Amino acid sequence: MKTKFLFLGIILTLLCNGMTALAQENGNADFYTISGVVKDKNTKKAIEQVNISAVGTNVGTITNEEGEFILKVNNSLNVKEIQISCLGYYNALLTVSRNDKDVKTILLTPESLNLSEVLIFSWKNPRDLVKAAIEKVETNYEMSSNMLTGFYRETIQKRRNFITISEAVIEIFKGAYNQSHDRDQVKILKGRKLISPKLSDTLSVKFLGGPNMPVFLDFVKNPDVLLDEESLNYYSFKMGEMTSVDDRMQFVVYFEPQILTHYPLLFGTLFIDRDNLSFTRAEFKMDMRDKQKATAAILKDKPAGLRFTPEDVTYIITYKQQGDKMYLNYIRNEIRFKCDWKRRFFATNYEVIAESIITDRTDQNVSRIPNKETFTVHQSLSNEVELYQDENFWESYNIIEPTESLESAAKRLKKQILKSP
Repeated sequence: MKTKFLFLGIILTLLCNGMTALAQENGNADFYTISGVVKDKNTKKAIEQVNISAVGTNVGTITNEEGEFILKVNNSLNVKEIQISCLGYYNALLTVSRNDKDVKTILLTPESLNLSEVLIFSWKNPRDLVKAAIEKVETNYEMSSNMLTGFYRETIQKRRNFITISEAVIEIFKGAYNQSHDRDQVKILKGRKLISPKLSDTLSVKFLGGPNMPVFLDFVKNPDVLLDEESLNYYSFKMGEMTSVDDRMQFVVYFEPQILTHYPLLFGTLFIDRDNLSFTRAEFKMDMRDKQKATAAILKDKPAGLRFTPEDVTYIITYKQQGDKMYLNYIRNEIRFKCDWKRRFFATNYEVIAESIITDRTDQNVSRIPNKETFTVHQSLSNEVELYQDENFWESYNIIEPTESLESAAKRLKKQILKSP
């Protein structure tokens, strides 16, 4: 089996900053916004990666690292409530109105588990549980084509400074879950970027194929990531304590490598719905004990004389239930590494964070994206979009609300670009 992580890698080149014109777009849309911050009811700490859904629609978003969100809703949808849901918390409903402009503070209550339920419904063999969930894929996941709308953002940091911010609204053709993921396609609807023009940032870091994460990291549809029959034999499994997602009890299964292969394996956690045995979430990281194997999986190219040392590669993939089917919801990939030139004493730390949230979905009049319009795994988003300035660039599209630190970094990069020759 060939690991699919080879498709989403990093390329390092010497910086060549050809600046394109700042994109300026304006438009008026018939929508209103709902904004808020989600916190733990007990600790009052902000909660990230909380799902925010417009009830009765497929429209949604997710909170940022500071628990903040903005949800844009078309007036024609007549949304009266939003649902707030998060791993380990009870769901909450919030009544909304298009005339209400206040920022909401939403307090989620941590889920308390009933020990008797855990004992009654536990599986003795976690491997059998995972295999049972695999066998239920065609029952639990969509067997017809859908067109997804999503938001994708990748940031690249050198030490603590952002050197690249790239964002895009993407369209994803998602075929049936009994078909190969190779048929799935991604198209960039609109995007923008900011790249540091500083001469000190001489090393250009590019993440290849990033917007294709909803295709390649959909581990339920692309079993080569983890769940193919051969791969299951590479891991040992252990049951954890149950938790909840969307007010539904979840089995928790830990896995780790039990053999050596020619490519790095994974350590992680699977979340499986107790009632329908669907996969709802996966959190895993690449085995970094053999740096050479990890480098081969991550790095696509680099300048001669540059030393690349991978430090950490982590993934989060979540699915969301709508009706009686599960749909891809959120994907996050973090890569940390060091680079240094030979004969230099100190290495420089870099971090790439890429995340994508599915913000809308339709199964009506769905057709494949023309090949000439697809975004390929050999492309880097920062090469395909223009620099940005306009604050209303996204118009009615839902995005992941930027954190305060990211907004500050974007403002600094804009100033640097405008001052650069």
